[in-house]
Amino acid sequence: MSALASRSALAPVSEPAPTTASVPAPATVKFPKGFLWGVATSGFQSEGSFPDSNWTRYAASGAGDATDPYRDSVDFRHRYPADLKLAKNLGVDVFRTSIEWARIEPRRGHRDPKALAYYDDLIRRIKANGMRPMLTLDHWVYPGWVADQGAWDNPRTQDDWLRNARFVVNRYKNQGVIWITFNEASAYIYKELTHRRMDLGQMLKMRDALIKTHRAAYDMIHGVDPGALVSSNVAYGTALNGIFDAALFNDVTDKLDFIGIDYYYGANLQNLTSVYALTGEFWKIDPEPEGLYYVLKSYQKRLPDLPVYIVENGMSTDNGKPRADGYTRSDHLRDHIYWIQRAMADGVKMMGYNYWSLTDNYEWGSYRPRFGLYTVDALTDPTLTRRPTDAVPTYRSIIANRGVPSGYVPVRRPGWCSIEDPVATCLGTTPTPPAAYRVP
Repeated sequence: MSALASRSALAPVSEPAPTTASVPAPATVKFPKGFLWGVATSGFQSEGSFPDSNWTRYAASGAGDATDPYRDSVDFRHRYPADLKLAKNLGVDVFRTSIEWARIEPRRGHRDPKALAYYDDLIRRIKANGMRPMLTLDHWVYPGWVADQGAWDNPRTQDDWLRNARFVVNRYKNQGVIWITFNEASAYIYKELTHRRMDLGQMLKMRDALIKTHRAAYDMIHGVDPGALVSSNVAYGTALNGIFDAALFNDVTDKLDFIGIDYYYGANLQNLTSVYALTGEFWKIDPEPEGLYYVLKSYQKRLPDLPVYIVENGMSTDNGKPRADGYTRSDHLRDHIYWIQRAMADGVKMMGYNYWSLTDNYEWGSYRPRFGLYTVDALTDPTLTRRPTDAVPTYRSIIANRGVPSGYVPVRRPGWCSIEDPVATCLGTTPTPPAAYRVP
């Protein structure tokens, strides 16, 4: 990364803040009743005690950028009753996790009764705590026996995947589940490319398989669980977003019930730190909250009949250490919620928002990136104690008050010429508040 410009060189230029009398308060709207607030995690990343899978193999062999041992992660598998209480106490409506194929079918044709009992009780407790399950069918993890048959290189994997998905959907139908087929197809392909070492032909074969499988799964879910909502969340990829959307989204827009977006970072000509996402050093990225506004407007314009759900949004810290610029998890959360409210005021139809994540977890090879509302020292604390961050009361307050307070001024100032909408931000006017309205 030596060729990268330093973060200080990319920092926005300070401008004197105007008086409150000279700048009108920007228009925002409160989140409506029925808006879905949630928290998100995934099975493999949080459960621990995981059976043979592509990712237990990647972690054990140090494939790709995997550096930390998986161990028991944060042991959600055995601590989920207490973790669900933490989620309930936030006031959220939705709890997102994944039903792990590798856990429930560790050998072809053999379904583990203990794994099924665990997931049965997990979903029962999600509902008993007043939350709605959002269940991901594939969060990048598949059984070891699928890896042995060639993973997505083998056409049989599509049939095996759909057979398992039908089993899961049939088991948890009629329970208000929001179904996600594939988590971030573009990142799924990228992780397989870098950890499994696929060639271009394998990558294209995987892409085609995911598209065909999602389309078939969408129809299957609506047949088995009528009235259920189905989507596949996209990873927003700033300058590479056209490539990201081409992974799956562009070919399944007629097989989505809502637009699911994962937004972590943006970019502008004063902030190019999003390149650190490619190395997994998410804590080095300078967040761009206003980029979410442009992203929401863009996707709504493309699919105006569908509501938008922020399936993942959050901020990484470096092993839980404060950011050098003083920007806190609470600042990050409030700023992004503000820009969602701005987008709603400008006509974007919003359905829900999930914070990623409830607790720290295994971030695909490392415990160093910390995204949790509750932080956990997975490698050094044998008790795996959940310690609340400053964002816990902040999120609780946002939910209770249906947004940030009227007159809230985002902490993060906008940069000039956003890649998310260059026409509007490089040549035209930016949405309120303009740069000078923001606190340096």
